[in-house]
Amino acid sequence: MPQIIKILIGSLLVLVAFFAQTTFAGDEASPVSRKMVSTGPLPNVPGHNLTAVTVDLAPGTSVPSHRHEAFVFVYVIEGVVRSKLDDSEAVNYATGESWVEPPGVIHSLTENPSDTKPARILAVFVARDGAKLTTSGEIEQ
Repeated sequence: MPQIIKILIGSLLVLVAFFAQTTFAGDEASPVSRKMVSTGPLPNVPGHNLTAVTVDLAPGTSVPSHRHEAFVFVYVIEGVVRSKLDDSEAVNYATGESWVEPPGVIHSLTENPSDTKPARILAVFVARDGAKLTTSGEIEQ
């Protein structure tokens, strides 16, 4: 498991350095914009992939409850994102802060609480081959 963490941190640092220089580039017509950054197999973890996605949230936008069939590391690149997992308390994460989501946990709240500023996150998924990265229904085992 420590090797996965090293890979995630290395990938994150490269991606954050790249995206730190960009501006909010989401589709203005859509309150939520997702962009695939990278995806590929993890050679030292057979049967698993690492996928990195940026998600732009327009001011005041929230995302419906969902789950992931993956371990997810989320890093706030820009703005503030309010997140709530299962029945825990909602937490505001600002630029430079992060959280982790274990597989199968209900992500019951994801929102940009600002009325004026966009938010951007980087979500890094580690999942077995063929897993659904995001689902709003029950996860099949």
